[in-house]
Amino acid sequence: MVVKQLSVFIENRQGRLGEVLDVLKNNNVNILSISLADTTEYGILRLIVNNPELGKDTLLKEGFSALLSDVVIIKITHETGSLQKFLKIISDADISIEYMYGLSVEGASASIVLKTSDTIKATTVLTENGIDTLSGEDISKL
Repeated sequence: MVVKQLSVFIENRQGRLGEVLDVLKNNNVNILSISLADTTEYGILRLIVNNPELGKDTLLKEGFSALLSDVVIIKITHETGSLQKFLKIISDADISIEYMYGLSVEGASASIVLKTSDTIKATTVLTENGIDTLSGEDISKL
């Protein structure tokens, strides 16, 4: 399943991250996962939220640069080698991982957000190999 990720481009200055989070909080957009990568001048904030469309629209209205992109969220067990097993499946299908970050830990499994070179192919390969993925509907219920 493909999930929409909210990405926000923000200036690398004190308080700017808090401003983004305030906009989301004030519009009842719940953050389920967050990743921030920065350079000296700007940062890319990547978020999995319960309502990505609302998050994007409210941020745009407040003057932030925000966009939605397709990602895949997989569930893997907390066992030694489970991540490597998953990575081999993706590699064998000639799919590149552009970036990944953790979502949350729940019980016996963890969830990982993936941006790949081919989201549709990745979803198909994962399903064919019995790897559980989360849908946008699943995310909205968290």
